[in-house]
Amino acid sequence: MQIKILGAESLGVRSLCTVVMTSNRKVVIDPGIALGFRRHGLLPHPAQVIASERTKRLVEKALEDATDIVISHYHGDHIPLVDANPYQLSVERVAKLCIRPRFWTKGTKDLSYNQAHRAKALAKALGRTLPVAEGMSNEALSFSLPVPHGERGRRGGTLMMTRIEEDDEVFVHASDIQMLSDEAIDKIIAWHPNIVLAAGPPIYLPSLTLQEQEDALRRTLRLAKKVDTLILDHHVMRSKEGEQWLDYASSLAGHKIVCVADFMGLHRNILEAERVLWYKRLPVPDGWHEAYARGEIDVISEWSERVARVRVR
Repeated sequence: MQIKILGAESLGVRSLCTVVMTSNRKVVIDPGIALGFRRHGLLPHPAQVIASERTKRLVEKALEDATDIVISHYHGDHIPLVDANPYQLSVERVAKLCIRPRFWTKGTKDLSYNQAHRAKALAKALGRTLPVAEGMSNEALSFSLPVPHGERGRRGGTLMMTRIEEDDEVFVHASDIQMLSDEAIDKIIAWHPNIVLAAGPPIYLPSLTLQEQEDALRRTLRLAKKVDTLILDHHVMRSKEGEQWLDYASSLAGHKIVCVADFMGLHRNILEAERVLWYKRLPVPDGWHEAYARGEIDVISEWSERVARVRVR
């Protein structure tokens, strides 16, 4: 089994898009990309937009020969969107690549109106049904019944986790559980995985209490004891404080906990957490975002060298 994580906050974008290759399948999980539209009153910096454009290309490439596509839920950083803003992955960009693969998707019964609407719009744009896979298994693939997106009862609704097994290796993509639910942790442990990828707690949100942070740490350490590698990213890597929380948890767990960049052997690139610093180090001209939205800027060719010369950390 080969695991390649294409997008995550430690790689500069909002995503948990993952490719898992077995001997006879190529599974693309959550092919969506986004950038936080505004943080601290600022639109995404060109450094972030470069990361987004490069990740979009990686997702397109992965979809070219995918056998399976999994959608854990319908938030805008996990699926291609019909009404995508310039910083998200649009359905139009990947629709032709989604004709052949088999879909395994989260049901919409317990989701918000917005998520259910996105699911319906995605199916219409792709010209195909999106079969509900909750609780199903198919050869190496297994899918959970709905588990909370974070803490049960909050507006995030629920999501579907994915288990992939080959030989003696079991990988679980737990998506946005955020380590805020014992229910999700219990299910993952029952699957006996070697490697788990999940969203860590949203330390950047003022609404997350100290008690909730402590409970998330308890669940994290409990899960880390049961696996060889626990990869936490996404919400937890949207702030410097979240990065510090991750490193502290890792030290307590014997360094079995890593972020996506660590797992992939890449430099951490937590651009969203550093947005204000990027604006200070590399100012953005007035009207830049409007020009980019109109397709008048090739951000990679025009900004890559400037971005490469800047070191925020």
